[in-house]
Amino acid sequence: MPLPDFAEFERQALGEGFDQVLERIWAPDTVVPTHDHPFSVKALVVAGEMWLTVGEQTQHLLPGNTFELDHSAPHAERYGPAGATYWVARRN
Repeated sequence: MPLPDFAEFERQALGEGFDQVLERIWAPDTVVPTHDHPFSVKALVVAGEMWLTVGEQTQHLLPGNTFELDHSAPHAERYGPAGATYWVARRN
């Protein structure tokens, strides 16, 4: 299934009540230790690969995969050798 373009992702997210949509580009092999955010997120991986750990569960995410995080959910991120890009909608 082809990925939507950014404009379509943004339109859908805003229609679902998210108030900010942006592109995040991560450098190769970046590791982000456990942290949280003062917003909830819904994201679509569009390039590269990443591992997202929430609690004891780690997801390996590739282009076309999505993930969601609740407001203040502790999580860690690790990005692959080519880095990763995802589009993310935030609900503040």
